[in-house]
Amino acid sequence: MLDTGEPAPDFELPDQHGERTSLSDHRGEYVVVYFYPRADTPGCTTEACGFRDNFEAFEAREVPVFGISDDPVDDLASFATKYDLPFRLLSDPDGDVAGAFDSYGEKNMFGNTFDGVFRNTYVVGPDGDVVLAYEGVSPEGHADAILDDLSELDAA
Repeated sequence: MLDTGEPAPDFELPDQHGERTSLSDHRGEYVVVYFYPRADTPGCTTEACGFRDNFEAFEAREVPVFGISDDPVDDLASFATKYDLPFRLLSDPDGDVAGAFDSYGEKNMFGNTFDGVFRNTYVVGPDGDVVLAYEGVSPEGHADAILDDLSELDAA
């Protein structure tokens, strides 16, 4: 897990439309970068829909939201369409970006060991440093918690 105050690794990845975006394109803004294991699974859907349902609040704060998984672009496009997700879902098929954010590695599920994405979230500040870090988050209410923490940052 990256610590607050550390520089966030820059990245450039394709979104659900095949358009490339980079973190450095958003320097000067807060950016939510959330990592999730698999599109269209129960926990990931709950988390994504939480961001969708709060999207206007993120937009009002001018805070872009990026969801990153190792799913292919086509799967992200289907997921975004199915749940009307208004933010960018980014495809990191080899887990390189997730790995740079300490959000990719060995997982164990139902007795099987495999490499995959960990459910972690970072808020990157305008200067490119991590200002908030959430490890192993619970999908329910996660977007609300980030908005509350962003309010505290604004008040500081």
